Amino acid sequence: MLGSDGERSYLVLVQNSAEARATGGIPGALAMLTTNDGLISLSDQSSAGAIEAFRPALDVDPEQERLYTKRLGTQMQNVNLTPHFPTAAETAKRMWEERYSGETVDGVLAMDPVVLAHLLEATGPVDLTDPAVVRAIEGTSLPLSLTKDNVVSTLLSDVYREIADPSAQDAYFAAVAASVFSAFTDGQGDSSQLVQALITSVQEHRLYLWSSDNDEQDIISTTALAGAVTGPNAGGANFGVYFNDGTGAKMDYYASRTVQLVQTCESKGYSRYNVQVTVVNSAPQDAASSLPAYVTGAGVYGVEPGHIRTNYVVYGPAQALVESAQINGTAVPFGAGKHGQRPVGTVTLELAPGETAVIDLEFSRVVQDSLPKLQVTPSVQAVRDVVLPAKTSESCE
Repeated sequence: MLGSDGERSYLVLVQNSAEARATGGIPGALAMLTTNDGLISLSDQSSAGAIEAFRPALDVDPEQERLYTKRLGTQMQNVNLTPHFPTAAETAKRMWEERYSGETVDGVLAMDPVVLAHLLEATGPVDLTDPAVVRAIEGTSLPLSLTKDNVVSTLLSDVYREIADPSAQDAYFAAVAASVFSAFTDGQGDSSQLVQALITSVQEHRLYLWSSDNDEQDIISTTALAGAVTGPNAGGANFGVYFNDGTGAKMDYYASRTVQLVQTCESKGYSRYNVQVTVVNSAPQDAASSLPAYVTGAGVYGVEPGHIRTNYVVYGPAQALVESAQINGTAVPFGAGKHGQRPVGTVTLELAPGETAVIDLEFSRVVQDSLPKLQVTPSVQAVRDVVLPAKTSESCE
């Protein structure tokens, strides 16, 4: 994959956690990474906005299209509405190759700003030197030197306050990602710390990789790098809770969440699991006026400025049933479907600034007796603060 048998090109999706998508965030900034005989370099930089919408939409897996609609194949910004990264990656490859005729994408890599923070902890501060970027942020408070402490807040919050033009925001985002990645590939910092930064990023499901080479992808598919919700790593009592923004803006920076599994044991060897998601909108009370319109969405998509609307997509173990959904103890409508053999329930929640809500989705007829596993969409929060220890009722003793 590093070009030992010839040059390879990889599309890099920099996922913006301020606008949630199932695998982490909207892929606003894009870059092309080239490998050749072990040497790694970043070449083209672009943005999802530069890749115009596809009408008609590109074909995607019909089962996932039923869950996530044709938007999966319509815009680069929506390829990762599905938490199944191989589908998102392959769709992104096709979109890039359609728009940039003659270019071949050999694989797709995705990361979020927390990955950059992990890398910066190993490399130390990185300076932005691109003259165009320096000019773009002249007169703002945005830093020219990025550190592990300022990169996340800079990219997910401060840039929207300081730069009004979305294309300039994406350019700054891409420049930061490119500079940090260049420091990494140039060997800046301690090598053992760099390796640990990558390991941590994979463990937190913030770093994904897909290869168009089937033999390579077969190997990747057995690892957490694959970001797959079906296949070798999806067996057992496996649950997933994924967040997709419905605000059409950058309000997820202000969303605070915890997720917990509660198991109840029933007769005939079945278990029942309640997946409980607690959500807080921590935006300021005056968010409608104090935050930029680009952050609140200004009501363009029918969401009152300052509110956060999110679609919560919850996967259960294979062959189980998604039975019911509640918000704050009251039954609510929910979408139900399947991905592979896994049941999928979807609930939409909207919160005003300062509001808290609890979502409960009930899964019945769980036959797996292994210890439950829970994966969530990585966000600004540390994953360890989001995923709470599972609970087991007395009926299982």
